[in-house]
Amino acid sequence: MQRLKIPGVDGPDDLAARLDSCGYLADDGLATAAYLAVRMGRPLFLEGEAGVGKTALAQALAQVLDAPLIRLQCYEGLDAAQALYDWDFPRQLLHLRAAEAAGVHDVEAIERDLYDRRFLVARPLLQALETSPSVLLVDEIDRADDEFEAFLLEVLSDFTISVPELGTVRATTPPLVVLTSNRTREVHDALKRRCLYHWLEHPGFDREVAIIRRRLPEASEKLAADVARAAQVLRDQGLLKPPGVAESLDWAEALLALGADELDPDRAARTLGAVLKYREDQERVRAAGLQVLVP
Repeated sequence: MQRLKIPGVDGPDDLAARLDSCGYLADDGLATAAYLAVRMGRPLFLEGEAGVGKTALAQALAQVLDAPLIRLQCYEGLDAAQALYDWDFPRQLLHLRAAEAAGVHDVEAIERDLYDRRFLVARPLLQALETSPSVLLVDEIDRADDEFEAFLLEVLSDFTISVPELGTVRATTPPLVVLTSNRTREVHDALKRRCLYHWLEHPGFDREVAIIRRRLPEASEKLAADVARAAQVLRDQGLLKPPGVAESLDWAEALLALGADELDPDRAARTLGAVLKYREDQERVRAAGLQVLVP
């Protein structure tokens, strides 16, 4: 199997510049981890709180590679069939009825036709193996069950999938795999050992201002700085769900929609729902006084 290559990218700095051109500002550690994942052909396992940019990195890498992003959203109860493939039973039934109407009586031929590739519905894992190049995002793996983790580890070991009716599907060029976790539970060591690992922190003040300005160029330097500073304060309040970069961007966009060029206590009160998504968090911040968010 061949490994993915990014033309013109010879190191982490080059990749960081390419990600920057796609609107994603990666620090040195993250750019290095992503570059090594591509260079070594290893999955990249990203952990961190929600909203710090894990999913956005996979989207940016897909842009850099000029490849489709194939997303597998994990949840409790997800099984192999939902992630791999399924047979299109309604179409198979129509085909069977059409064969009967045409007077076809060769049972073996009909059965072979029923399990033809055109009746196979590819789910994300099979799509990723059949698409080259591609970026496979396994989002929130911590929400899946232990059994699915073990299955995923098997697939990532050799990037092959067996379809009993058709044979083995093997990736010509393995996809770039990005796994994310919000650490609602610990992921097994066996899966982590297969991957390169990186923990994403909330960005520092200067980097968060730069992210807001990059994603919302119409935002003034003052507004971006006010939102970033307020977000940093909120993250130190012991909230149920501290705001991530995604919430900072939502907040700045909401303020822009109101025609604001700075953050003040009145605008903070009216737009608090853009940055805090739990009633208890909003009540705690209001009780502490919204003026603490404004310099």
